[in-house]
Amino acid sequence: MRPNYKMQRLFVPDDLGPGFEFDAGQQQSHYLAHVLRLGEGAEVLLFNGRDGEWSAAIAAKTKKAVGLKVLSLQRPQPPLPDLVYCFAPLKQGRLDYLVQKAVEMGAGILQPVITQHTQVAKPSIERLRANVVEAAEQCGILAVPDVREVEKLERLLGGWDKERRLIFCDEDASTNNPLPGLQKVSEKKLALLVGPEGGFSDDERKMLRALPFVTAIPLGPRILRADTAAVAALAVMQATIGDW
Repeated sequence: MRPNYKMQRLFVPDDLGPGFEFDAGQQQSHYLAHVLRLGEGAEVLLFNGRDGEWSAAIAAKTKKAVGLKVLSLQRPQPPLPDLVYCFAPLKQGRLDYLVQKAVEMGAGILQPVITQHTQVAKPSIERLRANVVEAAEQCGILAVPDVREVEKLERLLGGWDKERRLIFCDEDASTNNPLPGLQKVSEKKLALLVGPEGGFSDDERKMLRALPFVTAIPLGPRILRADTAAVAALAVMQATIGDW
């Protein structure tokens, strides 16, 4: 069932079910009452990443909070996409963009990775999660991706699930066409690894190429910024071996 884009969608932490009542959070209450200027009885859509999407009515408005009453199920909860997206954190504005686009493109798990040339060693996990929620609200997504804690590349690869194929964007590949490498992938469990602005080091590329669960692909003849490479890689991967 396709999402209803005509109604305002809000992510809430509360359990959702017919007749459930609770107050919206402070920021959401302000948004509903003073930005959207919705009155009592107006309807919105709610989701929490667990219980599907529900219609809800504004039950009461006070100076402190907007009360919500859950009405009926609009869309059942889908499973989380089984695509792990591993990325080297970037500077703030471009990292926000990268995370939002990964959610839109079907990532189910977001894994920040520290490489030798990573610019930002300690990204705000809470900010990443806030960007995930914002993208889900705007794009009709119900299965909210999980954001994992930062890991160093060596540690991540050392504990890797060998049944999950890791697609590695190799800027030093000898060809420009990613399709032949992707078309050889037979695994259903997939992951994508995109490096930092400075690219992977020679040692990191050598390590990745030696692993049996890694497939290296190029991204064409042009040099792409890391956030652009992330979107391009997700698109070609979803179109070739993903859910498109």
